[in-house]
Amino acid sequence: MDQPKQPMTPDAIRALVERVTRAPGYTSSVGTRVESAEAGHVVMSLARNDNLLQINGFFHGGVIAGLADHAGGGAVTTAMPSGRFAVTVNLNVSFLAPAKGDRLIARARAIQVGSTIGVAHVEVASVADGVEKPCAVAIVTLRGVDLPAK
Repeated sequence: MDQPKQPMTPDAIRALVERVTRAPGYTSSVGTRVESAEAGHVVMSLARNDNLLQINGFFHGGVIAGLADHAGGGAVTTAMPSGRFAVTVNLNVSFLAPAKGDRLIARARAIQVGSTIGVAHVEVASVADGVEKPCAVAIVTLRGVDLPAK
């Protein structure tokens, strides 16, 4: 008989989110950082880089959406049993203002986590001179799958 899976410790949560963020691919190549991670809540940031900007010097909408997607996935993953992680099935982003700061910060909160589907709410802000200005909000719907072996 299977043992019930235990909730992850705070250290295990951060390690999991950082593992996914550092894996080869988009998230690590753009420089996404984990600022904090706890069960159901993740904060991630992304520093300004000329390769992430539109022609007018603002962060590209796809970059903002990518950060919101990853932060939402982290928030839902941290609320799942150990050995599971969340992959996106739907991403809805509303852009509020141009993101023209020195970095982006995304704060994600799992608002529903079931046995197969989870939903996160994400607020993204552009940070300039230490002042945050909201630039996007997102709702991310995700499916729980088994975490691949290391």
